[in-house]
Amino acid sequence: MHQVFNVSLTHFLLVSIVLVSAGVATILTKRNAIGILIGVELILNAAGVNFVAFNHYAWPAAYPVGEANDGVLFTLFIIVLAAAEAALALAIFLNFYNNFNTVDVDKASELRG
Repeated sequence: MHQVFNVSLTHFLLVSIVLVSAGVATILTKRNAIGILIGVELILNAAGVNFVAFNHYAWPAAYPVGEANDGVLFTLFIIVLAAAEAALALAIFLNFYNNFNTVDVDKASELRG
């Protein structure tokens, strides 16, 4: 069978670079707290892509099939961490919205004590 596309580690790294760039750009340009949270999620997903890609391509013959799952386990940990971070951040944003009727992060300076 002829393989049309040869996907290598470089392709996954390029996808990861695009995700990190989009995440950083989103964090720097958005004033909305939800937009900033989306940027953080993009950066965490880029880290997960890197872990899985390096797990697959860096040691393809070092371990028998099914034993080298470190990258997948780290990515699973990132997914759990991102879910917890999103739940906590959304709770904070909802409380902030109830107090100030906005989710604009520039208004957060009023929270100083």
